[in-house]
Amino acid sequence: MIRKGVTESFGAAISGLSAADLTDTVVRRSKRMVLDTLGVGLLGTTTPVFNTALQYSKRYRALENSRVWGRPGLSLPPQYASFVNGIAVHSMDFDDTWHPATHPSGTVLAPLLALAEALPRKPSGLELLLAFNVGVEVQGRLMRFSEEARNIPKRYVAWQPDFSFDFIRSENPVVTQGLRAGGQRKM
Repeated sequence: MIRKGVTESFGAAISGLSAADLTDTVVRRSKRMVLDTLGVGLLGTTTPVFNTALQYSKRYRALENSRVWGRPGLSLPPQYASFVNGIAVHSMDFDDTWHPATHPSGTVLAPLLALAEALPRKPSGLELLLAFNVGVEVQGRLMRFSEEARNIPKRYVAWQPDFSFDFIRSENPVVTQGLRAGGQRKM
């Protein structure tokens, strides 16, 4: 079926993905990105900016809550847990980056985990990895579609993972390896 526009085509491609589309390589790389983001986030919970955001966010209550990283027993409404956990990831500026400049993992993982924790049915690990990869893919494509992103100098890229998240070229692990054509996956 021919789609009428970029948005419709993009939405159809993303909504049609399933955990079966993740290859072993994408699962392995995604796990590494998640662990790296959690580690950077835990370090970030020691920063003044994190503590300021946390104090602000403690004002809010909800029936459903999600955990604040690095603070055992402390939960906030999901949007505020996502907010403070995302700040923790970015506060040390060690989180992953690519060109055009954006931080893929922190902006996807913090809200993903906060939302997953608040859901009545908890997603499996593989479902979380799928959602993580879809979030990174959407973010990367939106950045590639952005005229403004093309004007960000490459010198602002702080860290480049050893695999490329170039969403137009064929090195994209989600597009070329993640949308598998009959391979096996492992968890």
